[in-house]
Amino acid sequence: MAGERPKWDGLLKWSLSHSEGTRTTRNLSEEDRKWFLEAMEGQTVNVLKRMKEITLVMKTPENILETQGVTAADIEGGLVPLLGYLKNSHAGIRAKAAEVVTTVVQNNPRSQQLVMEANGLEPLMSNFSSDPDVTVRTKALGAISSLIRHNRLGLSAFRLASGYGALKDALGTDSIRFQRKALNLIQYLMQENKADCMVLSELGFPRMIMHLAASKSADVRESALGSLLELIKGGGMGIISGASAEEGEELKQILQQRIDGIITMAPDDLGAAREERQLVDLLWRACYNEPSLLQEKGLVVLAGEDEPAPDVAGKMFEPPLRRWVAKQISDEKNYDPNPLFLGYAPPTESHAENANNENDGAP
Repeated sequence: MAGERPKWDGLLKWSLSHSEGTRTTRNLSEEDRKWFLEAMEGQTVNVLKRMKEITLVMKTPENILETQGVTAADIEGGLVPLLGYLKNSHAGIRAKAAEVVTTVVQNNPRSQQLVMEANGLEPLMSNFSSDPDVTVRTKALGAISSLIRHNRLGLSAFRLASGYGALKDALGTDSIRFQRKALNLIQYLMQENKADCMVLSELGFPRMIMHLAASKSADVRESALGSLLELIKGGGMGIISGASAEEGEELKQILQQRIDGIITMAPDDLGAAREERQLVDLLWRACYNEPSLLQEKGLVVLAGEDEPAPDVAGKMFEPPLRRWVAKQISDEKNYDPNPLFLGYAPPTESHAENANNENDGAP
């Protein structure tokens, strides 16, 4: 036995035989303990190896797979064990399975379709909303985000599966990474469908997001500020129109605190907080129709940030919110209070004097 790795079925039977309530508890011998640990290690290694193989196949171009005789049915069959690992009893395997799903479906419409057809969203939603391990929940959310991006069927299924409620729960946790991933997906949902702004508002998201805009985590603050701006753009912030004076005052206090915090930042921290500075100023303008104190102190755009190096690839894949922020700042810098009008220019004093002299000398 010591030289063999027992099959998982054998390990399962062994575990059950020692967990029946009618049996008396006994201490494991050193040999049994070693056997059990080797079995656990072997199972984990086998699972990870299998998931790597599935990832490799799913990322291989379809035409190459066809030349090797791999059919769509074969690929779909390979997904079955992967999706099954999402329900594994070990949190580490559930988390790794979600991570593999993320890799498989990211920017891959064919894989997204196959996972949806294999009912892969269901176990992901279950892990995202109710898994006892926050790492598993976070990994499941990452997989869901990749699965439903630019996937109309996936977006609809997410909404029908009470996705908003699970996102709201995620915002209420203490996990910074979980909060940030939830906020990023919320932004994407609002960008894809402006009607989601009103739905999120009715579900009480604005107040939760406002609180996260005061988070100690810079990443969470930035994502929360971006979400608030998307809500305003989509008409989902009733506080802006005076529907709730209490929430309106709360938002103003939060923005003022962020302005005060940015003003007292060290130069290096100011550079790192570039997007946060710009978002705070844009939110202040959107809410109160005037520039923030950051603009007056020259902290919205720092020296050297006016003309960033060309980034052709970055522009192609730039997120919509960041592109919108950059446009607002660019429009403001290029604004000319004295626009150029086409037509004849008014006469100068010298021209007027010459004209008068000519008229005086005329017969």
